[in-house]
Amino acid sequence: MKLWAAAALMTLPVAVNSEVLLSENEIQQTLSFGPWPPTYQPDPSNRVSSDSRAITLGAALFNYPGLSVDGAFSCASCHDPEQAFTTSEARALGRVPLNRNTPSLRNLAGLRWYGWGGKSDNLWAASLHPIIEEQEMAHSNESLKTAISESSYVADFESIFGNIRNQDPELVLVNTAKSLSAYLETLRTERTQFDSFRDALERGDLLAAATYPEAAQRGLKLFLGRGKCAFCHNGPAFSNNEFHDAGVPYFLSETEVDEGRFGGLNFLFSSAYTLDGEWNDDSAKIGSWAVRSVRRRHSDFGTFRTPSLRGVAETPPYMHDGSLIDLDAVVRHYSELDTERLHADGEAILSELSLSEQEIADLVVFLETLSYVTWP
Repeated sequence: MKLWAAAALMTLPVAVNSEVLLSENEIQQTLSFGPWPPTYQPDPSNRVSSDSRAITLGAALFNYPGLSVDGAFSCASCHDPEQAFTTSEARALGRVPLNRNTPSLRNLAGLRWYGWGGKSDNLWAASLHPIIEEQEMAHSNESLKTAISESSYVADFESIFGNIRNQDPELVLVNTAKSLSAYLETLRTERTQFDSFRDALERGDLLAAATYPEAAQRGLKLFLGRGKCAFCHNGPAFSNNEFHDAGVPYFLSETEVDEGRFGGLNFLFSSAYTLDGEWNDDSAKIGSWAVRSVRRRHSDFGTFRTPSLRGVAETPPYMHDGSLIDLDAVVRHYSELDTERLHADGEAILSELSLSEQEIADLVVFLETLSYVTWP
């Protein structure tokens, strides 16, 4: 059933008929994508989560080149705040070219898994690993302690964590990462035109809802229906934060593959910085059940974490390898999907959509409304 509303123009003495195209069932599905922004509780595994001093310190350290061993670059070099906390390169550039696209750092609070392969189960561990990985910032625990001790931020660090000279280098590493995490938790995408539409539907204001572009509504209907997009891109963040095969090649060369979730789990199981480990500040270890329960499967090869679609128009290129240059290319990828690329033992969710040019355009318009613009 279609819902109708008359949108009266304030400057004209006539009314213009506008239309809400969604069925009652589609409206209910649409309501599940909000409200936005959600509210989050402080992370119990990080004792400085939501601490204003740690947030300020984390923001400063995020932009501090001293977090790389030779002062060559900072977190912001790859996660540029002016580019939605990512960069426009297809693949990240550390000390060498890396194999994956740089993900945006917005809307990370409260997730279960972090990274394309899910190699971390908490945000402070995800903040920690790049500092010590050889291809990225390449610090040792000892060199990082020296860098923080000799920086202009040492007084702020000690006001939160105590005298740095009395801290083991690994503790300095963890404390640094938890400060970064406290800052990253605050990074959110703004409300969008979609949110205004969704909220208008929730309060039954069809007049306001009908101002949402009809092309976007048609794209939303495809997103909810034939496209099966909402199977993975669901909830207020438009992501189930789980791992799927999107039909993107995962061969890095003729002899090398990106293992995706399978490799992420291998890393996770060997990490000292999980929610089941000693660096968790929560004595109850809430959330540690996930790392204790998850198991590797052959079908995890070549699956990657579903990214949030909030702010998606601001973060090209797309997919784990940055191989799709814009949203039109992403929609065409699923429209023309080569199902032979999918795992034979996978989920069998995806199929070739064979969208028309109009349907492709409509889906792109919908996705664009998930990004922030200023509306009158």
